[in-house]
Amino acid sequence: MEPTGVGVIGGSTSGWASLSHIPAINASAAFELRAVSTSRPSSARAAAAEYGVPAYDNHQDLVAHPGVDLVVVAVKVTEHLELVSAALDAGKMVYSEWPLGNGLAEAELLSQRAGAAGVRTVVGLQGRYAPEVRFARDLIRDGYVGRVLGTTLSGSGMVWGPEVATHGQAYWYDRANGATPLTSPTLHALDPLHHVLGEFESVAANLVVGRTRATVAEDGRSVPVTAADQVAVIGTLAGGASASVFYRGGTSRAGNFRWEINGTEGDLVLTADWGNMQVAALTLAGGRGADAVTAPLPVPASYTGGLSPDLAASPAANVARLYERFARDLADGTHTVPDFAHALARHRLIDAIEQAAATGATRTPVTTRTPATVPTGSATTADGR
Repeated sequence: MEPTGVGVIGGSTSGWASLSHIPAINASAAFELRAVSTSRPSSARAAAAEYGVPAYDNHQDLVAHPGVDLVVVAVKVTEHLELVSAALDAGKMVYSEWPLGNGLAEAELLSQRAGAAGVRTVVGLQGRYAPEVRFARDLIRDGYVGRVLGTTLSGSGMVWGPEVATHGQAYWYDRANGATPLTSPTLHALDPLHHVLGEFESVAANLVVGRTRATVAEDGRSVPVTAADQVAVIGTLAGGASASVFYRGGTSRAGNFRWEINGTEGDLVLTADWGNMQVAALTLAGGRGADAVTAPLPVPASYTGGLSPDLAASPAANVARLYERFARDLADGTHTVPDFAHALARHRLIDAIEQAAATGATRTPVTTRTPATVPTGSATTADGR
């Protein structure tokens, strides 16, 4: 089959796309990089020399490129509405980095436009494709932990700490820009949690701005913080299991990622040194029956194969696995990868969490589709421009 031609908006030689999308595309036989765009002539020239494809200093030329079938939008979320809309208007398939939009209203609009355009869409919630997550899901389905009683997950956002390198990165601290500890690392962790254990039936939340100012290292100036850097969410999963999720801004000396799943017959735990689980090197351990403690659970090769060792050890690993699943969908006519409708459901979860935190009441999230079947045995963004 002819490979799907890909154009990357935000495809400079530095930034997220250069670390994830472009290595994943170049490693795939199903996709071919055909063009990139940046926001400056100088970065476009550098990208053309690096990647050996046409590079533009505007997105319009990339979207109009006849060889581009799939447009990847890998820039700040504040630019998603304009750029994703341009690709949809041109009838192109779109892979948007998460979050889909800057807030629920934008996500609703982009999901509606995608439906009207009738094109395939993807959203960058790749954490569910980590081999350890997929293996844990199957273990639970097969009864390893018995009936799931509860789950606790805690992590660090890694950014949103007391200091940021440059003023260009300080946009993270402004809630209005849509890239917050809740919308980014927390939802990147919640999506795999729901994929493994089922959806929330109800949630309660507490969002706290712990640090009210942050220092910009390049000149020592400080900037105000309006994004909540302490995110606490508790809820009941479909079927009755309890879930507790906590994300902090910055890092923790006590560890940056731990996800524990407890059942009537056993326990599973996923850990990592890095708090953003969608790019973290995860470790899975478990114990059941007479086991006094958990022990490492080697992940079978059937879950880890398909990628070169270098790609598998890089931040591009789960992105490459998402591309692989999308290629299967295109070949088979299936719809398994997270798309814009799925993204809208996750944005509605964010809205429910924010409302619960603001009112102190328990909210029932509204989704756009029936949640995925819960496994048997269970209780039920960097800018490259």
